[in-house]
Amino acid sequence: MKIRVIMPIISDIFNEEIQQEISHYAAESTTVGVCSLDYGPASVESEYDEALCIPNFLEKAIEAEKDGYDGVISFCFGDPGVKPAREVLNIPVVGAAEASMLFASLLAKSFSVVTVLPNVVPMIENISRLLGVEDNLASVRYVNIPVLEVHEKERLKSALLEEMIKAIENDKAHALVLGCTGMMGVAADLQQNLRERGYDVPVIDPGFAATKMLESVISMGIKQSRLTYMSPPSKLRK
Repeated sequence: MKIRVIMPIISDIFNEEIQQEISHYAAESTTVGVCSLDYGPASVESEYDEALCIPNFLEKAIEAEKDGYDGVISFCFGDPGVKPAREVLNIPVVGAAEASMLFASLLAKSFSVVTVLPNVVPMIENISRLLGVEDNLASVRYVNIPVLEVHEKERLKSALLEEMIKAIENDKAHALVLGCTGMMGVAADLQQNLRERGYDVPVIDPGFAATKMLESVISMGIKQSRLTYMSPPSKLRK
């Protein structure tokens, strides 16, 4: 199968790492293509940024289907463009946040998301409500590190571990979700660090979760329901 990973920002600083990470997560038979946007925001850290990224995201998603891809991942924890893309594509579309929260809800009765900045906390809370897992969401915490700086891995891991321990001890979280797709390559280390402190809980990488969910949906031969995601009515659009 072929999956297209769309990074809904104009910066390509993560593209090479994404290609390596997703190819590592995916099955050997899966071909992975990664792209970023031609126009839009440098990062998605607000509702405004998300609105700006959606037009070109949709163009890239439509292009992916035409190019023979079997499914699309919106590689941002805000899940920008997922719902409109489902209306116009006949291949499945998966968001990183929804995949992560659904896996977390499967594995634990409560989970916390640790994200980048306070700006995105309401966005993540809204996604949990739309998914129907808001009762499982113990908290949304943040490390106060902008998206374009999460490549500083040691700084990131230290900040994440601190907030994750608080989420477990203070918020009663039984699972942790990394709240930014740029937080690649740290989940396993954090899970081990927590285990060494007596907390044997899952730490979910959103890119990993989205990849495996999309592969599963494609393998099952299913896609989004046309009763939920109806094709847009024909009309003039400029």
